[in-house]
Amino acid sequence: MTIREAFDDDAATLARIISEANKDVAARFGLDAGNCAKHPSFCTEDWIRADLARGERYFVYEDGGRPIACVAYETPSGSVAYLNRLSVLPANRRRGIGALLVAHVIELARAASIPAISIGVIGEHEDLQRWYRKLGFVDGEVKRFPHLPFSVRYMTHAVHDR
Repeated sequence: MTIREAFDDDAATLARIISEANKDVAARFGLDAGNCAKHPSFCTEDWIRADLARGERYFVYEDGGRPIACVAYETPSGSVAYLNRLSVLPANRRRGIGALLVAHVIELARAASIPAISIGVIGEHEDLQRWYRKLGFVDGEVKRFPHLPFSVRYMTHAVHDR
């Protein structure tokens, strides 16, 4: 089991993992291309390439050389990093892989002396928020956006020196 950085030639693999891993969320919250075209369940290679082109980094978790999960990491400023697109294929969930990828992002932020990591999740997705709280994230504000059929809960994780 390894975590490796992904690059442009991994775009198809990343898009597949992200899309497949988020289909159950789209179904649960009634999301489709008409009401939420930018939901990760509709992720494409072009999305990944655009993210990489603007400096977002992706990491893939491989089990026996087979990619089964990923996470994106973005540093828009020296004071905060974003954890994005955390995705674990459904057959591989509940094995601690998501938590390992979150820990990887925390270590990246720590190494860059970035004091906080921010995420945004569906505000009505209580199960996911509980999971992030167990990993040390704390609730922030909830916002509504006119183009989204759900609210967005922002959460942060303080990055401490060891």
